[in-house]
Amino acid sequence: MKKILFIFGTRPEIIKIAPVVLACKKEQDIRPILCNTGQQRELSQQTLKFFGLNVHHNLDVMSPNQTLAGVQTKILTKLQDIISTDKFDYVLVQGDTMSAFCGALIGFYNKIPVGHIEAGLRSYDLNHPFPEEALRQCISRIASLHFAPTINSKNALLKENVLEDKIFVTGNTVVDALKILGNKKDYTLLEKEGIPLDKEIVLITAHRRENHGERLDSIMEAIKDLAQKYPTNNFVIPVHPNPNVKNKIYKAFTDIGNIILKDPLGYLTLVQLMSKTKLILTDSGGIQEEAPSFGCPTLVLRDTTERMEGVEAGFAKLVGANKEKILKEACKILDKSFTETRLNTLQNPYGDGETSKRIIKIISKDVKDDK
Repeated sequence: MKKILFIFGTRPEIIKIAPVVLACKKEQDIRPILCNTGQQRELSQQTLKFFGLNVHHNLDVMSPNQTLAGVQTKILTKLQDIISTDKFDYVLVQGDTMSAFCGALIGFYNKIPVGHIEAGLRSYDLNHPFPEEALRQCISRIASLHFAPTINSKNALLKENVLEDKIFVTGNTVVDALKILGNKKDYTLLEKEGIPLDKEIVLITAHRRENHGERLDSIMEAIKDLAQKYPTNNFVIPVHPNPNVKNKIYKAFTDIGNIILKDPLGYLTLVQLMSKTKLILTDSGGIQEEAPSFGCPTLVLRDTTERMEGVEAGFAKLVGANKEKILKEACKILDKSFTETRLNTLQNPYGDGETSKRIIKIISKDVKDDK
């Protein structure tokens, strides 16, 4: 039996890699081995539980205020210990995190083929998102198979001289994850979280490194102004645990009645919230991809995005951390009714929910061809 080592560490990675693991489990001759680096320990545990997945290896690499070099060193060292004590036929990584980069690198160092889920996304600005843009580009240099979510992603890889027969346009697995949820409409989850449904909802997430400091200050000023201008809306902020984000947000918004601060939400709860949301403001890549499934307009709190398909299809707009731009674009939406703001979900550029099956079929064939 062939073994695939799945390496992940953050909630978005697990959301997108879980459907592939579940598809892999249906194959008789391939065994998935799951390794959680623990980049987002609490968030990842919640999400693994939701998908019914148990990990084989927990690396628990995070400690307060460590450097990127420090966490990279820990992940690589611990992954090498795993590789040295077991035999794997494939390493599978997702996206652009440090876990994905180290997973690809350890596979390369040990001459194990690497599959890259969500390959080919590019902002072409190494500082936005930082360090993810650089990590994703590096993975593309050493991956054996590239699972591009869109034609745009495939074209980006071709421009970088990646061999065409190693690129497969599969769609994005985030749509598969939403499909797994099916029609689970359990809004009591929101009530249990203390999120009232008596007002229209604006969902806000902000956590990326490039938005720390003055940029986060500007974003928070815009949110405060919007909350004051639209008192009949609830502005819900699941606060990221990073102290550079958490401390600032709680200090700024604790006493504003219609700004609701919550601990990070479970995946199903977050999905239920998105389905009820009138407007999303986010710097998250995953939410940019999930929002089209709900027809929800999204303002991207970044200057660039490697997910231009959503912008081109009219689901998202780039507003950066510019207070005036955030206010202008948010008011255009909040001045309309909920129904008037809904976008056509049939134009979702990110896939049909069958991506995971395609990926496993391709890997299965590649593994068998290597016998």
